[in-house]
Amino acid sequence: MLRVRRILPIAVVATSVVLLAACAPAPSAQSKDAAADYCARMVTNSGGLEDRSFNQSSWEGLEQAQKEFGIDVNAIVSNSETDLAPNVTQAVDTGCEFILTVGWELADATIAEAAANPDVHFSIVDEQVDGENIKPIVFDTAQAAYLAGYLAAGVSKTGKVATFGGGNQPPVTLFMDGFVDGVAKYNEAHGTAVQVLGWNKDTQDGTFTGDFEDISKGKTYTQAFIDQGADVILPVAGQVGEGAAAAAVENTGVAIIWVDNDGYETLPAEFKPVLLTSVLKNTQDAVVKIIGDDIDGTFDNAPFIGTLANGGVEIAPYHDLAGSVSAELEAEIEGLRSDIVDGTITVTSPSTPK
Repeated sequence: MLRVRRILPIAVVATSVVLLAACAPAPSAQSKDAAADYCARMVTNSGGLEDRSFNQSSWEGLEQAQKEFGIDVNAIVSNSETDLAPNVTQAVDTGCEFILTVGWELADATIAEAAANPDVHFSIVDEQVDGENIKPIVFDTAQAAYLAGYLAAGVSKTGKVATFGGGNQPPVTLFMDGFVDGVAKYNEAHGTAVQVLGWNKDTQDGTFTGDFEDISKGKTYTQAFIDQGADVILPVAGQVGEGAAAAAVENTGVAIIWVDNDGYETLPAEFKPVLLTSVLKNTQDAVVKIIGDDIDGTFDNAPFIGTLANGGVEIAPYHDLAGSVSAELEAEIEGLRSDIVDGTITVTSPSTPK
C-alpha cells in the first residue's frame, strides 16, 4: 500500500526495486576474486561531484559498488566544459576496466574514448549513445513526473503550477512532458483547469535558464512564476533548482518538487518545509548492477532504462508536507502508478528512452 511506502524514507526506493535487486545478488566468491584487481573511474559533468543531482547519485553508486565488491573506485571532477574530454582521457589512462561518465555533455568524449579503447567498458548516465562497449543508463522519468504532476495539481490552491529547465534537452524535457501530462490527467479526472506555466508539450518549447549551476537564475525564474500565481514549481535544472527552493521559502504557500534524488535528504535543511516530493532516479542500484555484471563477465551494451516497473524511477515521500496530501489524492496516485506499471496508462514523450 502507498501509505506504508510513504512512512519509509528514501531507502524504500532501493528496497522495493524489484528488477534491480533481483539482478544484483550478494557477490559470490568468484565475483570477489575477479574484483580483486578491478577498478572503476567516474567523470562528472561540469556540475561537480556534490551537485545534489545525478553526479552525486552516480558517485554514491560507485561507493556502494566499492563496498559490495571490494573494488577500487575514484571520481575525476570536471569544473568546466574544457575539462570534460581531457578528464575522460585521464580516466582511461588509469588503466581501469570500467569508466562511468555522467551527462549529455560527456557523450562525444565517451564515444571517442570508447572507440579508441575497445577493451574498456563504459557507461554513461542520462544520455543514450551507441557503442559496442558503452552501456547507457537512462530513465523514463516522465512516468514518475506524471505522478508528480497529478500530485501538484491536486495540492495547488491557486490552480497554477510551473516547471522550467536548465536546457532544452531530452533528459530535461522528459520530466516536463510527464509533469504536464500528469496535470492534464488530474484536470480530466476532476473537471478542473489547473494551468502549467513554463512548458508547452505540443510545441516542445518553454522556459529554460540556459545552465545548471546559476542558483540566482533559479530564484529569479521561480519568483516570476510565483508572481503569476504558481504555487507548485518543478525545476529540472540541477543546482539552479536551489534558487527555486530559496524563492519558495520566501513565499508562503509555495512548494517545490525536486528531481533526480530526494531533495529532502540532500538539500540544506532550510528547504525541507517547501519540498513536496522529488522525482527520483535510482542511479545507485543501476551502477552497482552494471559493475557487478562487468566483474562477472556479463557486461553488455543494451541500455538500462529505469521505469516505475523496475524501480528505476519513483516519487519520494511527502515528508513535512504529507499533511497537504489527502488520503483520496494519495490513493489516486497509487492507482495511477499501478496503471502505468501494468500498461493501462502509457506516458509518452518525444524524449522517451528506447
